[in-house]
Amino acid sequence: HPLATQAAIEMLKRGGSAVDAAIAANALLGFVEPVSCGLGGDCFAFVWDPKSGKLAGMASSGRSPKSLSLDTVRSRAINGVLPKLGAVTVSTPGALDGWWTLHQRYGKLKWADLFEPAIHYCQAGAPVPQIIGYYLKRNMAAFLRPGMGVEETANAVATYTPGGKAPNEYDVRHNPDLARTYGMIAAGGRDAFYDGPIAKTIDAYFKRIGGWLSQADLREHHAEWVEPLVTSYRGVDVYAMGANTQGLATLQMLNIIEQFDLREFGFQSAQSLHVQIEAKRLAYEDRARFYADPHFASIPIDWLNSKDYAKQRAQLIRPDRILEPVYPGQAPSHGDTTYFSMADKDGMMVSMIQSNFRGMGSGLVADGLGFMFQDRGELFSLQDGHPNIYAPGKRPFQTIIP
Repeated sequence: HPLATQAAIEMLKRGGSAVDAAIAANALLGFVEPVSCGLGGDCFAFVWDPKSGKLAGMASSGRSPKSLSLDTVRSRAINGVLPKLGAVTVSTPGALDGWWTLHQRYGKLKWADLFEPAIHYCQAGAPVPQIIGYYLKRNMAAFLRPGMGVEETANAVATYTPGGKAPNEYDVRHNPDLARTYGMIAAGGRDAFYDGPIAKTIDAYFKRIGGWLSQADLREHHAEWVEPLVTSYRGVDVYAMGANTQGLATLQMLNIIEQFDLREFGFQSAQSLHVQIEAKRLAYEDRARFYADPHFASIPIDWLNSKDYAKQRAQLIRPDRILEPVYPGQAPSHGDTTYFSMADKDGMMVSMIQSNFRGMGSGLVADGLGFMFQDRGELFSLQDGHPNIYAPGKRPFQTIIP
């Protein structure tokens, strides 16, 4: 979005770091692109630190509510899987603590400065791009459809379709509630959100509608600095986010593809595409079987990322047919996402991704806060013995990777 780009450039002009630019852009995107990101979601980032000459990984993925049991989740299941919308899909929003954690280590400007562009446009308004208007209508229609399981919709209507009318292309949107929320965050830092007035409002809201997210859940959330995963692909080091994301799948695909001579096949040839697609199918079977929150499950990362295992998987790929059935190895889902990258004059680079998971999120907006909570909990498994099975205080498998 051009306004987010301009906000980032403004931070760089003021002498800010690439991290400052990324936070300012993300805050503004939460207003101008609410159909995919915002304060109610999670975020992950890689930061290339020119001073240390190392790549740092930051994971801020929220956990499920402590008071929401597996039995309750199963009682809300539809055909054996979690529903797409409603309070049962809500996990603790991690985005803001991710911004705060990045700023504490790499920020140059004052924290409050980063929210000035977002607050300004929330109050002054901004025209709605065609694609955003389309998805606003589509998401709001889904939330209001009978039987969708969204416990409360009046706040979402007031925030995104005031007067019950969805904005058309180029209509000017405002979000004064989000402006006030950003103002509290600018003045009070991450604690305003996770253990202050915003947390109290969130706690009261979920109690009122019969949900589970609480101030205690918010208070306990903290982003993590994580060591990136890495593999070599034809002499080039490729890094991916580990934690509870699908970053490892990218490295698994590369390890498998490396076993074939793609240059000989020809760029975008049928044979080249066939190998890449089959490698992805094999990696995604492992993704579905093994990936989960490493705080709750022992994931055989070294084995999955090994060249020896890749050679075994590559041998399953036939040049003349699709592999059927495709299955995971024997160990010793779809979403819309906001991604952006920044670089500054010092050589710092940021690769950042932030999302509410499926579209706008769960359909739930707390009283007067102006943002929607993510529906990331939909990605939990309900299968006994699965590493990604739902548990209270657990992070769901994540699709977003920087």
